[in-house]
Amino acid sequence: MNLKEVRNPMLNKLTATVLFVQDLDKCMQFYQDIFGLESPFTDANSAAYRMDDHDFVLLKTTAAAQMLSAEAVALDKEAGHRVLLCLAVDDVDATYQALMAKGLTFITPPKSQDWGRRTTYFADPEGNLWELWQPLPAAQN
Repeated sequence: MNLKEVRNPMLNKLTATVLFVQDLDKCMQFYQDIFGLESPFTDANSAAYRMDDHDFVLLKTTAAAQMLSAEAVALDKEAGHRVLLCLAVDDVDATYQALMAKGLTFITPPKSQDWGRRTTYFADPEGNLWELWQPLPAAQN
């Protein structure tokens, strides 16, 4: 079977991996020293890196809890989620509606974020967290 034959055109490109971290500075130093990564973007809550055509982001757990929900991102280092997988879609709202119609329960409804993306979040049956996103027009940033 050719994997391209079974691609879902609505959910077709994993674009980012977001690691939830307690100590952003320590993790940034690790990825800089060990992986040789340079961050084109940092703020008080995150550091973004580019690995080929994939975004790799470190995000403080406190910021992740605000973005998703405190329940979805347990702040306890031992029990909390540690990763967020991000899928680019053409239309977050249409994809949200289509997946809701299939019975998927979302953590948050679609929302326009300050960082220039429209997003929504859900968990798979094992609790792994996913983000669906689309870029916002420049006028909405």
